[in-house]
Amino acid sequence: MNNTRDVETIIASAIAVLGTLLGSGITLAFQQRTTDRSHQLARREKLRQERLDAYAAYAGALLNYRRCLVHLWFCEHEQPPPEDPDAVRIRGYDLRSHAQEALFRVQMLTDDQTLSRTAEAVLSDVTALAKAETRTRLDERRVRTRDDIGRLVRDAKQHL
Repeated sequence: MNNTRDVETIIASAIAVLGTLLGSGITLAFQQRTTDRSHQLARREKLRQERLDAYAAYAGALLNYRRCLVHLWFCEHEQPPPEDPDAVRIRGYDLRSHAQEALFRVQMLTDDQTLSRTAEAVLSDVTALAKAETRTRLDERRVRTRDDIGRLVRDAKQHL
């Protein structure tokens, strides 16, 4: 009789130990899933923030470059020029470089090829501003590039 009780005690103890191990294993699995989800959420939020920063920096760089090219056009076509065209042209080169760097960052962070191509096309259109032959043509390009930048911002917003 004593042996039967000892066996029952051992079995009960083994079941208790197995239950504890099973409970610990399940708890560990849930903790790992929760941790993985938290890390994925943090990665997505970090990417969203990096994209937001890149898209905003690119739009700002485009606006500054655009403004400089419009000013350059007036420096080259008005008499007397409001400022030395060579100085404005050099500033334009610097702003174009800044816009290109911002474009590269946008292209590295976006998964959408259409958005990437659109961003590149807007930079090309802005660059063409200074090549306008007439004031009417300049005004048309100014409106188009302003609208293109606004559209790019709206499109980029969909990818945040």
